[in-house]
Amino acid sequence: MTIKVGDKLPDATFMTNGPEGPRPITTDELFKGKTVALFAVPGAFTPTCSAKHVPGFKQHAGEFRAKGVDSIACVSVNDVFVMKAWGADQDVGDDIIMLADGNGDFTSAIGLEMDGSKFGMGKRSQRYSMVVKDGVVESLNVEQGGEFKVSAADYMLAQL
Repeated sequence: MTIKVGDKLPDATFMTNGPEGPRPITTDELFKGKTVALFAVPGAFTPTCSAKHVPGFKQHAGEFRAKGVDSIACVSVNDVFVMKAWGADQDVGDDIIMLADGNGDFTSAIGLEMDGSKFGMGKRSQRYSMVVKDGVVESLNVEQGGEFKVSAADYMLAQL
């Protein structure tokens, strides 16, 4: 079943990079008592994700904060080391939390997985964005296959 507006996010643990290296971070740590702009991409270093998706959220980070968003997070079904390298490559700094959903557990639990096997990518996440307030989905924007419109930073900003 696909998550929808009004649903509470399932309990999950991602991996992220901190000053001491890789560390787990739970959905409670990320979302409890906060407003978070979460977006997901099919893969780190892929063309649309690197040229448009991450840069849009980086560029508009200040506008998100001005509209009450506590943090911006990017999730992908990649390992924590790939997400760290991609975050460095995209120069996200402290503007975007790079979340590794290495086994796709979170992605599967919210029903937004896709099969990228025909591209040699295996199980991945669909491209989407959502605003999450205190762990509850307030808005959800899932792209149709191959599109990049409703999950973009500027689209989400207009919803806030």
